Amino acid sequence: MSGPSPLVEALHALARVFTHAGTSWYVFGAQAVTVWGAPRMSADVDVTVKIAPERVTELASEMAAAGFRLRVSDAGEFVARTRVLPFVHVSSGLPVDVVLSGPGIEDEFHGRAIAVDVGGVPVPFISPEDLIVTKVLAGRPKDNEDVRGILRARGAELDLAHVRATLHLLEQALAQSDLLPALDAALADAGC
Repeated sequence: MSGPSPLVEALHALARVFTHAGTSWYVFGAQAVTVWGAPRMSADVDVTVKIAPERVTELASEMAAAGFRLRVSDAGEFVARTRVLPFVHVSSGLPVDVVLSGPGIEDEFHGRAIAVDVGGVPVPFISPEDLIVTKVLAGRPKDNEDVRGILRARGAELDLAHVRATLHLLEQALAQSDLLPALDAALADAGC
């Protein structure tokens, strides 16, 4: 009998580390798209953690003790430039990008994350509404397809008023006017 999949193994290890550290976190990116929309091939795991900058070294040590290896030689410089700690989960071979959340909207994303049972372990995932917001904001062709997939899979149960309100706030903050039209285009394409 085989053990858990590499993805489940990596998510369980992350849950242990972040629970032990008392750190708020959630999965986003392609793995969240698979949960809330349509399955998408991805060879990595993206998570966001809420942690004070002075605890980053401690977190990296805890990750190393749990079987994660940094993929960069100078983590401090890399984090300062990108706000990302790039790891590989050694036993599964999966790359894991740990994004350090900032204040503001990401605080709200943490508060709305939804625990999903992954092989008997609750793993927080970004809400489908917040995932749509992040994908519309990114705006790449694959992100737009992800939005359509989430809308097709979950359209009737989504709080689209919340998505619209958040995108409107982002348009104002970023002096953009293309986010709500992108959502409307995705809604039309998805038949919603």
